[in-house]
Amino acid sequence: MNTQQEQTIDYKVIRSHRRTADIIVERDGSVLVRAPETLSDRRIQDIIESKRYWIYKTLAAWRDLNASRVFREYRNGEGFLYLGRSYRLLLVFDQEEPLLLKNGRFCLRREIIETGAVEAARAAFRTYYTDRGRERIKQRVEYYAPKVGVLPCSVDVRDLGYRWASCSPTGDLAFHWKCMLAPQTIIDYIVVHELCHLHQRDHTDAFWNEVDKVLPTYRERKEWLRKHGAGLDV
Repeated sequence: MNTQQEQTIDYKVIRSHRRTADIIVERDGSVLVRAPETLSDRRIQDIIESKRYWIYKTLAAWRDLNASRVFREYRNGEGFLYLGRSYRLLLVFDQEEPLLLKNGRFCLRREIIETGAVEAARAAFRTYYTDRGRERIKQRVEYYAPKVGVLPCSVDVRDLGYRWASCSPTGDLAFHWKCMLAPQTIIDYIVVHELCHLHQRDHTDAFWNEVDKVLPTYRERKEWLRKHGAGLDV
């Protein structure tokens, strides 16, 4: 008896103006099907069945990666990532800004921890990464857009849940603030990835050919993000 075939795969469907369907395992382990508006539910079920082995394999890899996820504590000496480097945390008294990176350390106002606890400290880091990301990622988009041959309408950095970035049908790009924890080479890969979606909406061979034209080493960067993405958090 094939027990795999008896198991139900839960998935979410998002329909849009696209020509083909693809399946994505999100960073939270959920399965997403992006499909053309005209594709029937029955056809989507057939696609899920045809990709069943790949989905199980990808979910198993996701569980392995998240099993080693790092949970950080907001205390002196704890390491926090910024642009791929780890900086030790220092709780300070005499500082106007909630969080600063100076002298090789993340300096966090001690009263944030004492009065607001962990969630307030996380919020300070999220704000820091978001503010720096809006400047740096916009610069990288401006650098790579001519190389890709596109002109995005807008660029923003915010919380995108379990997606690293998104590209709207109108050409608006958004990037997760967590991108700022990754090395610059990985940020560049995410930027180029989204810019190429302005040429090709789907993850077809034509899309990856566009990425390859600008970043011939994209496969290594994509694999790095797959392996280390779970650790990019605060």
